[in-house]
Amino acid sequence: MTDHPRDLAALRRRLAEFAAARDWQPYHTPKNLAAALSVEAAELLEIFQWLTPEQSTRVMTDPDTAHRVRDEVADVLAYLLQFCEVLGVDPLAALEAKIERNESRFPVGEAGGPEGRD
Repeated sequence: MTDHPRDLAALRRRLAEFAAARDWQPYHTPKNLAAALSVEAAELLEIFQWLTPEQSTRVMTDPDTAHRVRDEVADVLAYLLQFCEVLGVDPLAALEAKIERNESRFPVGEAGGPEGRD
């Protein structure tokens, strides 16, 4: 068994090398990658389509369904990372900036869920 990279930069490089070895770069345009990301996210959603909220919380208890969830999560992440690579977006920096904006937009105590509303 090989040692698998666990950091984002290594995974991004591995995805880029995989695509380059297959001459897929001409197809990895921002538009195509965004479309592929959307399709994979829809495939993840499909697993949950007709489940009740309670059933959806237990999907990982069934080995076959858990395998499907993990595969679709991997597909979504792979396309997102490839999309970011093509456009030069640092996904962790983008997420950090978004969290900071949301913390300002939704201060604690002012943006509660249903139980926090009058």
